[in-house]
Amino acid sequence: MASDLFEAPDYYNLDELLTDEHKLVRDTTRNWVKKEISPIIEDYAQKSEFPMHITKGLAEIGAFGPYIPMKYGGAGLDQISYGLIMQEIERGDSGIRSTASVQSSLVMYPIWKYGNELQRQKYLPKLASGAWIGCFGLTEPDHGSNPAGMITNFKDKGDHYLLNGAKMWISNAPFAHVAVVWAKDENGRIHGLLVERGMEGFSTPETHSKWSLRASATGELIFDNVKVPKENLLPNKSGLGAPLGCLDSARYGIAWGAIGAAMDCYDTALRYSKERIQFGKPIGQFQLQQKKLAEMITEITKAQILTWRLGLLKNEDKATSAQISMAKRNNVHMALNIAREARQILGGMGITGEYSIMRHAMNLESVITYEGTHDIHLLITGLDITGLNAFK
Repeated sequence: MASDLFEAPDYYNLDELLTDEHKLVRDTTRNWVKKEISPIIEDYAQKSEFPMHITKGLAEIGAFGPYIPMKYGGAGLDQISYGLIMQEIERGDSGIRSTASVQSSLVMYPIWKYGNELQRQKYLPKLASGAWIGCFGLTEPDHGSNPAGMITNFKDKGDHYLLNGAKMWISNAPFAHVAVVWAKDENGRIHGLLVERGMEGFSTPETHSKWSLRASATGELIFDNVKVPKENLLPNKSGLGAPLGCLDSARYGIAWGAIGAAMDCYDTALRYSKERIQFGKPIGQFQLQQKKLAEMITEITKAQILTWRLGLLKNEDKATSAQISMAKRNNVHMALNIAREARQILGGMGITGEYSIMRHAMNLESVITYEGTHDIHLLITGLDITGLNAFK
């Protein structure tokens, strides 16, 4: 079993911009990843299996609802701390970060922001402790980038709602205890419903044969005349803006997480370039390899600064959806390019499970698509700067 020798790059001394609490949170998560994720992740990725036993540890380091108030079981941390946790977890694996960010931003966030006090008290402590795992049902088989076109719907039946439809590409679906499901009412208005495992007509078939996010459980949500109690409707926000608000929080976490994946690929390639001897010298002494490495650390540093500034804006509740889209798009694209370049530095060894690079590259192929594709985020920026809507 390979040792985790990771050393985080900090070319512009950005640690000086972090508080002692930020660094404590980050280092605690980093040490947990080194101990609990790095030794097992290649095996679980090869098996295409999520390591269920780690959920308790994720909860203990505050990865479930880091910014949720402590009275609901959360850690009560700020947005930069949340980002740093996501960075360190994705440094271990994007699929593990997906589980944590879905739980935090797509399940706990809407219950906290859009739910009532009874819903908060019922669900948030269970989710924060890892006793329950949640999932988020927005994407449908025929409606991905256009969620407003969803056909999943519910009808008022007097003492309950009757829910019908299907969702696809849902992280955590196969084992989730509760799903935050977005569906249209009889007037076509989108609402969030809390659907619990065990409700008759609700099933969660797993998606198999993935080449990406293999250590993350993905599935569908099927609703066949599911009776949902009326008290399970999130009352405090409706319309498409409700699920998109959740996606803002998740995309912010992804922007940080992608840096973690990039840092791991860079660190692996840098170490390998100093150890691999060809033509009588380390390959890191050749100009072309130095070019790759210099460009990697430049792009990582730019992403770190971009995301740190975004974190400050988030803390002040000033970050816009378009700013978050820019960071998500830039950082994931950056990380995927670095993974590909790092793989080349390692040559044939770069495709093996002895190193993390190919796993990161495959994972990032999903991350660059989910929660807003690379192109959709570009158009969000385009709309923001021109005021002209390319979606219509």
